[in-house]
Amino acid sequence: MADEPIGDSGREEMDWPGYGAAVRELAQTIAEDGYRPDMILAIARGGLFVAGSLGYALAVKNLYVMNVEYYTGVDERLDIPVILPPDVDWVELDDKRVLIVDDVADTGHTLDLVRRTALEKVGEVRSAVLYQKPQSVVDCEYVWRHTDQWINFPWSTEPPVVDLEGAGTVVLDA
Repeated sequence: MADEPIGDSGREEMDWPGYGAAVRELAQTIAEDGYRPDMILAIARGGLFVAGSLGYALAVKNLYVMNVEYYTGVDERLDIPVILPPDVDWVELDDKRVLIVDDVADTGHTLDLVRRTALEKVGEVRSAVLYQKPQSVVDCEYVWRHTDQWINFPWSTEPPVVDLEGAGTVVLDA
């Protein structure tokens, strides 16, 4: 696990091959710690990629998703994170080990909300992220890299292919 920046643009730059190596290293760290989660709880949207990859690497088939809205743009966010439907079905999970997964712990407020919610319903909660920033209010148990920069992930650097102003599709240059 390295702590030096990936790119030289003043931002962390992660491409798909870099993502594959990073998530595999993160999974190895979790496995070497001896932690065997019963389920993985992904924080949508960025956590979906990481959670699915960790699910395969750690042989965990029980993946759940919690939708939380907080960021509205680059360094723009709501006052507080909000859990969106559908809700997680917490039935019969009171003795389970849950690994909460997201792509980044920036302020940590989203992770904190999900963590507090899960702690009321399950036996044990740990968290894993690719990146953690120094200002995060949550200190994750498993972190691939620490940074204070904005991160360009491969799934979020390109603009949407739909016209967000209207109802049409954007025509991409060939």
